[in-house]
Amino acid sequence: MDIETKVSIVKELAEEVVTESELRSLFETDAHPIAYDGFEPSGIAPIHFGLQRARNVKKMLECGVKFKLYLADYFAFINNKLDGDLDHIRTAGEYFIEVWKASGLDSSKVEIVWAKDLMENLDYWDKVLRVGKATTLERVKRAITVMGRKEGESVSAAQLMYPTMQVTDIFYMDVGICQMGMDQRKANMLAREVADKYKWRKPVAVHHSLLLGLQGIPPGVDVKGDSDTAIEYKMSKSNPSSAVYMHDSYDVIKKKVAGAYCPEKVVEGNPMFNWLRLVLLRDMKEHIAIERPAKFGGTFEAAGYKELVESYQAGKLHPMDLKNYVAERLEEQIKPVREHFEKNAHARELYEAVKSYRITK
Repeated sequence: MDIETKVSIVKELAEEVVTESELRSLFETDAHPIAYDGFEPSGIAPIHFGLQRARNVKKMLECGVKFKLYLADYFAFINNKLDGDLDHIRTAGEYFIEVWKASGLDSSKVEIVWAKDLMENLDYWDKVLRVGKATTLERVKRAITVMGRKEGESVSAAQLMYPTMQVTDIFYMDVGICQMGMDQRKANMLAREVADKYKWRKPVAVHHSLLLGLQGIPPGVDVKGDSDTAIEYKMSKSNPSSAVYMHDSYDVIKKKVAGAYCPEKVVEGNPMFNWLRLVLLRDMKEHIAIERPAKFGGTFEAAGYKELVESYQAGKLHPMDLKNYVAERLEEQIKPVREHFEKNAHARELYEAVKSYRITK
């Protein structure tokens, strides 16, 4: 695959690439750069974890990237997820691995890395201190939004270490591409600042759009380029009212989607379009066929996402018809994961264990 094709594929995944020229240079000098995404094991997997992340990783692998999936167990501990119970957190991490497998990720092509393994080394903590020396307390406080906390919120002393540890991970794993959500932007920008100060290799930040929650974004709220505001409206595994989960039955999926924010003729802030664009469609030019009764016009067809958007904005497609289509596409992609956990005894045991834990924010 030529370099321009690789750059194009990565850009398709991203809301923002910092910077495109650095990404191109990275591919020119390294045919197999390391990319990573990190996760706190902290509950049942929603679709942004099981579908969006799997899709993004598969695309990155097409570009020859070596991908590391980082299970941030001690980060979840610091952040008091699952009541800060490390045993529960690590069980949740093992459950996450099963979700990735069921979502179609080839475990032989990605590396699973646990925070606990990195933290056994003194060199890791040496780097934590060096990162801490290269920034200020005020800068770290601004970055605590990466762990789902609001800037200015009261946090523990351990939680103040979270951003510097996350930045350390990037350098310690020799990451060339931080392929993460917009909610992680502040940590990645901090890493780039630290790299400048120490003349370390500066990571390219590839930030994908966040999957919206069922509640959508109301008119007048602009989240583009604003990671803090975007976090408020994203789908969250700790907020059941915002999420569709990888274990939801078709009936549950249909019920949740039927109640989702989806105003007539409105595309901006509409989770139905957000999910189609980021997860459910194989590509933006995929032919779309939406079944509906003859009395309502019969089968609706669109030659790709753009035409679907234009037709919806013109009032040619009713919100309920769109919702029915989205529910069908969700079922199509969630069903194999749900069945994996029904048929695989070990996976089912992990799921039942995590489902029994108290979810804490």
